[in-house]
Parts: sequence; structure tokens; C-alpha cells
Amino acid sequence: MGDLAGGLTVEVERAYRRGPTVAAAFDVLLDPPGVTVLFGPSGSGKTTVLRCIAGLERPDRGRVTFDGETWSDTDGRIWVDPRLRRVGFLHQEYALFPHLTVRGNVAYGLRRIDKAERSQRVAELLQRFSIAELADRRPGELSGGQRQRVALARAVASRPRLLLLDEPLSALDAPTRDRLRGELRRLLVDLGVPAIVVTHDRAEALGLGDLMVVLVDGRVRQIASVDEVFTHPADHEVATIVGVESVIPARVRERADGLLRLEAAGRELVAIDTGIDGDEVLACIRAEEVVLRVGAPVAESARNHLPADIVELSREGPLVRVRLDAGFELAALITPQALDELDLRVGAPVIAVVKAPSVHCVARTSRAEHVP
Repeated sequence: MGDLAGGLTVEVERAYRRGPTVAAAFDVLLDPPGVTVLFGPSGSGKTTVLRCIAGLERPDRGRVTFDGETWSDTDGRIWVDPRLRRVGFLHQEYALFPHLTVRGNVAYGLRRIDKAERSQRVAELLQRFSIAELADRRPGELSGGQRQRVALARAVASRPRLLLLDEPLSALDAPTRDRLRGELRRLLVDLGVPAIVVTHDRAEALGLGDLMVVLVDGRVRQIASVDEVFTHPADHEVATIVGVESVIPARVRERADGLLRLEAAGRELVAIDTGIDGDEVLACIRAEEVVLRVGAPVAESARNHLPADIVELSREGPLVRVRLDAGFELAALITPQALDELDLRVGAPVIAVVKAPSVHCVARTSRAEHVP
């Protein structure tokens, strides 16, 4: 594993007494800037890896390099102070100073620069993050979403080369989390700074990330685009963790009667309209929500009847996984009895039936639309 110019190399091992050993190794290209998600269940080592990158925790062995610069190397006894790494860190609880105003919190990391420049930069950030009208309030007077924007503004005030976010939405209630996911993605894209986000939430990974690093038991199990991980998990354990077999890029064509009409690879999909922003979405369908029919479609309540061809049949415990080509890749799970009764074979045509409530849409912001 070499040191990447315009990239991040992580090879760290950290053992905890009476606890797990984290031994993670991966390379991530950060040019052009993107959002990398460190994803995995609780206790998989995500936050440990993030803190080792930031310099907030020393690995027992290994090294971290950024853009060809060595930040830490236990063999070479190299350790760069966290302040010199120029990393912005957004804590899980935001860690705003309760006694300071919004303006004071944003300005906190700029004490070493000229007063006039500091004031100008703070004013620009307050405007950019739409918190100018909150400048004189204290954190206790802010909503969860407002606190998040203040914390993010403070994290980028010093113009970091890398932005690290540890479970950035976990402190919010579920409705606020759903509402702010798309907003956080837009902010990260607009900043044009490479970001690494720790999360165990599937919707967060889908809504925020470009690249996904999956950690299981302290080790990296897969590195790929978010879409690739969800559609082609590296193994059964990763598949279990991500929990969604079909993730389909789609565009909203119509919003009417509480429904979304989507276009995906020239096919129409219908989903429930949950108030999602934007026209670019990822339509997520779990394999167990897909029902297979043979012959002509029958009248039923399901809105989606997708002609498809069977690409692969494979046993998965007591079930059979069916991989389909419906213009996009789609997965279904059926019983061996259904396989025999429907007389399914590789290459055979079927109708994949999916109810509209089973198509879960996650907002997906295109980077090209937001990079200045």
C-alpha cells in the first residue's frame, strides 16, 4: 500500500485492554474531493480509525499519510501534532461552547489570525451556512439543525485540508435526521473539501457518501462506491450489514397524489412521496419486498410491475436469491417451493412486482450541480 498524492493512506492497529483490536488498512483518493463513509456496526472500529487520522489517538502500530505527507508512522517514530495536520473535526455531540455565541464558536479556531481577517472570515461563514441571523445566540437557544450548521462552520473556519465527521446526525431525533441528511450532503459538496464521515446508519451512508469503507470487527471488508457496496456487497456479512440488496439511481419525473413517479434506466418506478428534496434519488428495494410472477401481469394493488430476466439463482440458507435484469439490477428472495412451482430458470422472463411503499427513496445530490 503506497502513499497517495492527493489521497489518504491508513494502516493502523490499535488494541484495547479487554476489548477489540482494530487493524484497518485502506487507501482513498481524495482528488477530486468527495465524501468517504466509514461504515459498520457499533464497535467495528470506525471512530478509532477517524481519531487516528485526526491525531486524537495514537495507534499501537502503523501509519497515516495524507497527500504524500506522513502524519504518523510508528516504525519511523513520526508524529505530526493534530493542529499541524489542518484537519476539521465535527464531533458526534457537536461540542459547541455553551458560554459563547454562535459568532464566538465559529471564531474560536481563528484566534491566531489578524482581527480584521478573522471578522471577515466569520461573517462569510455565517452567511454561507445560513446562520447569520443566529450570530448572537448561544447553543442552548438553537435547534439541532442549527447547532449542526454552527459546528460545521467552526470545523471549516480554519480552512482544513480534510474534514472528519463522527456520526454527524446521531444527536438528532429521527424526523430531523431525515430532513437534514440532504442538507448536510449539499453543504459537504459545496465546501469542496474531502470529507470522511463515520456512520452505522444505512440511509446516512446512502445519502451522504460517494465512497464507502466497510469495517467489520476492526477490519476493512470492502471499499467501493456507495452504490456498489449496496448492490454488490463483498460477502454475506457485508450484505447483512448493509441490509439493502437493490439500490437504483433514479430521477423524479412527477409528484402527484402522494406518489413519486421515477425513471430508472428507462423504466418507471412508483414510490411513496415522503417529501424528499431534489430530483436525483436512489431507489432502495429490499429483496424480500420483490414478488415474482410468470405470465401476464395481474390486477393487484402493487404499482410496480417490472418485466425482467433471471440472471442468477443461488441458495441462501432456507431461501433462494434471484438476481434479475430489469433494465437495472434487482434482487429477490423466494422459497425453494416457489422456485419449483414457478419453474424458474436462468434466462427465463418474469414479472417483478414491488409495492410503492417498498421503494424507499434517498436524496442524492449530484456533485456537478454544486461544485463552484
